[in-house]
Amino acid sequence: MKLSRYALSTISTLVLSGLLSTVAIADTVRLKLAGTYPVAHFGHAIMETMVKEMEDAGVGIKVKYFPASQLGSGEELIEDAIRGNIDLVQAFIYAQADPRLEIMNLPGLVTTFDEMKDVYGNPESNLNGLMREILDDLELVFLNATAEGLVGVVAEKKPQDPNGLGDKGMNIRVWSSEVAKKTTESLGYRTTTMNWAEVLPALQSGVIDGAICCTPEWAYTTFAKAGIGKYFVPANTAVEASSIYASKKSWSKLSKEQQDVISAASAKAAATIIDQAWERAEGFNKQMIDAGWEILDYTPEQRTAMVDHIKKNVWPELGDVIGQETMDRLLAE
Repeated sequence: MKLSRYALSTISTLVLSGLLSTVAIADTVRLKLAGTYPVAHFGHAIMETMVKEMEDAGVGIKVKYFPASQLGSGEELIEDAIRGNIDLVQAFIYAQADPRLEIMNLPGLVTTFDEMKDVYGNPESNLNGLMREILDDLELVFLNATAEGLVGVVAEKKPQDPNGLGDKGMNIRVWSSEVAKKTTESLGYRTTTMNWAEVLPALQSGVIDGAICCTPEWAYTTFAKAGIGKYFVPANTAVEASSIYASKKSWSKLSKEQQDVISAASAKAAATIIDQAWERAEGFNKQMIDAGWEILDYTPEQRTAMVDHIKKNVWPELGDVIGQETMDRLLAE
């Protein structure tokens, strides 16, 4: 297993601090961790390892982990964490809490795995620095982004002009993001904003023709295995990136040792997810094909044209959505 170089320094610091520490933890802190990874998702096992590392560090931490959205969707979890009802969260952060959070949806910001790793996996990147500031304003503590890959469109029918910029002749689901909506419509799709829990039955019943939502793994495990959908368009306009964060109310009650343990375990988990995700993508593309799906991929020229189109036609409108100062700081990198 390989780790991001950015995580290694954090982990090394933790080991050193553990060796030097002589302070005994008198009381065990019991924390509630809410996650959205399904139990079958590879990230679930990584989160379980993160929990074990926290508990085994000998600093008085016990964690109850609730995976698979047992305690609510990403939209609900951020509100519960702000109130202090949940201590730790792994989930996608939706922008209803603060429009600046749309930076996580900026289309065309990264188009390759190396770019994704540098932007999402580097704690010192502009993106992660902004996320720390924004969540701090929301009374939350941002720990790490867990980027899984680039998302595409799953569909029941074949889109018209699937890799061009013309009308696609179909209505697809988009998540609750003004940036995602503008981007998807600029590519020729009609859109319906819909919560994730509603997507599968809506696609099955024909309410929508498809959904922009998924890495190849999510497309295969959620849709292909259920016998729903026939096509996958790897648009790669956005990153499937949940985050690990904490309630500031809970965080303030922890000792420095406990905070260091949680930070290091979170950094290791996020780096592991990023490393493993890309390696898994090609295998799930093959499994979709074996399941009878057609993957409508872009040529390099088509992808370049799409990204150029997004930067020219979508980015100028996003200053009003995200805030021009935030946009400028993000893109300065």
